Amino acid sequence: MHKTLIVTNDFPPRPGGIQSFLHNMALRLDPSRLVVYASTWKRGSEGAAATAAFDAEQPFTVVRDRTTMLLPTPRVTRRAVQLLREHGCESVWFGAAAPLGLMAPALRRAGARRLVATTHGHEAGWAQLPGARPLLRRIGEGTDTITYLGEYTRSRIAPALTPEAAARMVQLPPGVDEKTFHPGSGGQAVRERLGLTKRPVVVCVSRLVPRKGQDTLIHAMPAILARVPDAVLLIVGGGPYEKDLRRLAHSVGVADSVHFTGPVPWSELPAHHGAGDVFAMPCRTRRGGLDVEGLGIVYLEASATGLPVVAGDSGGAPDAVRDGETGWVVHGGPPALAARETADRIVTLLEDPGLRERMGERGREWVAEKWSWDLLALRLRELL
Repeated sequence: MHKTLIVTNDFPPRPGGIQSFLHNMALRLDPSRLVVYASTWKRGSEGAAATAAFDAEQPFTVVRDRTTMLLPTPRVTRRAVQLLREHGCESVWFGAAAPLGLMAPALRRAGARRLVATTHGHEAGWAQLPGARPLLRRIGEGTDTITYLGEYTRSRIAPALTPEAAARMVQLPPGVDEKTFHPGSGGQAVRERLGLTKRPVVVCVSRLVPRKGQDTLIHAMPAILARVPDAVLLIVGGGPYEKDLRRLAHSVGVADSVHFTGPVPWSELPAHHGAGDVFAMPCRTRRGGLDVEGLGIVYLEASATGLPVVAGDSGGAPDAVRDGETGWVVHGGPPALAARETADRIVTLLEDPGLRERMGERGREWVAEKWSWDLLALRLRELL
C-alpha cells in the first residue's frame, strides 16, 4: 500500500500559515497511508502536553523529533530514513523545501520513489543569497517536483534551479475552507463582545511583525477618521511588534480607535474576520527582498468571509487578490508614505456598502473557483 512520509518543521500546534497549510492538506490525504515526522513545538511540560494532545487527535501517525527545529543533519536524516522503511513509505513530501529537502538523495536511496518539496516565501529569499542558491539548486536536483505558491515565488525561485528542475515546478498554494470561513462565521458576536456593534470596522488578522503593515494602518487612521469618524481598526493576533504598534497608536493620536485583541485561537479566527466590514493588510517587502510575503492566505480567508480586501504589494500577496474585483492592491512602502493610498481605498469601501458587497461576493466566487482545499489536495495526491 502506497504511503507518504511528510517531513516538516511547520506543523500544529505550532501556529502559523504554513502549519495550517500542511495540516489541512494532511487531513485530506488517506490517514492510513500517511506518517508525519515533525519537530517538537515547545520545550517544557506545557508545550509537550499541548503537542501530545494535538497528536492524539489526528487520524494519522505523527512522530515528533526531540528537537524544536529539524535540520538535515546525519541524525535527523537517519531518523527520516528509518521512518520511511519502518512504515513502507514510497513518497515523501517536504513541507518546506529549504533546508529539509537536502535529505532527498538519502531518502531516494532508501526507497522513496516520489519526492515533492514545497516552497514558501523564505525559499524566495534563499534564491537571492549567493550562499543559499547552490543549496536550493541541490534540492531541486534531488526531488521530483518543487511546488510554488504563485507567480511571484516561482519567478524568484526558478532562476536558482537547473532548467530541468525549474521545468518540473508545479503550483500548489494553500486553500481555504469555505465551510469554516463564510459570512455567517460569528462576526456579529465578536462585534458585540468588543463593543463595536455600530461602528465601521477595518480588520487585520495576522501575526504582528513589521512586514505585515499594521503600522501603515495606524498611520492611515487619522485620514480615515476624518471622513468616517466612528471607524475602528481591529488588529487581531499577537507577535513581537505589538508593543511598538500600541505606542504608535498613542503617538499618532488614534489609540481610542484601534483595538488590539492579542493572540486569538485558530478556531475563533473566522468570526474575527467576520467582525470586519473591510479587511486590510498593506504588507511590504523588507531587508532587500529577504523578508517578503509568500502569498497571504488571510486575504483569501477574508474573501471567503465576504469581505473586500486591501492588500500590500509585497511578494506574492497580489496573487491572492483580483485587483479591482475582490479588492485592491496598494503600494506597501514605508508606513507614513503608504498610509495615504491605503486610507483612500479603505474609506472608499467604508462609504460604499454596494461596492463592499459586490467585491465580497466576487471574492467568495473566486475562492470557490480556484482555492478550495479539496481541489488543491487532489493536485498534491497526483504529485505524490
